[in-house]
Amino acid sequence: MEALRPLPRTLLRDRAYTAIRDAIVAGDIEPGAVVRDSDLAERLGLSRAPVREAFSRLVDEGLLESKPQSYTRVTPVVAAEVRDAAAVVGAMHELVTRAAVPRLRDADLDEMRVSNVRFAAAVQAGDVDEALRADDELHDVLVRVAGNRAAAATVARYTPLIRRLERRRFGEGGSCRSAGLHERLIEACAAGDADAAARVTADIWHTLGDVADDDTTD
Repeated sequence: MEALRPLPRTLLRDRAYTAIRDAIVAGDIEPGAVVRDSDLAERLGLSRAPVREAFSRLVDEGLLESKPQSYTRVTPVVAAEVRDAAAVVGAMHELVTRAAVPRLRDADLDEMRVSNVRFAAAVQAGDVDEALRADDELHDVLVRVAGNRAAAATVARYTPLIRRLERRRFGEGGSCRSAGLHERLIEACAAGDADAAARVTADIWHTLGDVADDDTTD
């Protein structure tokens, strides 16, 4: 019975944050929807305290907006904010790519290849969730190998803002041009060419900026 100990408070907070963030990104909680800590705490099987802490973090990250003593609601998807986030996240990915390429092992490259196969198959099948999950896993290899904690934290903070719009666009039948770019990225990484890998990474993130440019919400 010693293994059945109360979960640390920080773990409950992180669990609430992840669940609510993912629901917002997936559109299960729509832009403009009012959220209440008591309702979500009940649905998540948690007390209100970790949910309130998650709300605070999500407000800071731009997925929620709050007016004290009035409401907390999901922010609208604003194209200009997505463009800004894509520029920042893209710059961080270029940074970690340059750092990671000389350190990549064969196992890391194999992991990227497997993720890209899954990504291409998911895009072909119209499985948006799986496509975005595989895309994240591919790029996360470079983030992990680079070992830059500040860059990793920045990517984690701002990527959900981009994914909200990207997911909606794919769900509306938008196309994805990243599978071929991923192949070029992996080839450059395998060749040990950090400059070429960074250029392809920039191209990938420019395509995501185009997603925002094509959106009518501003």
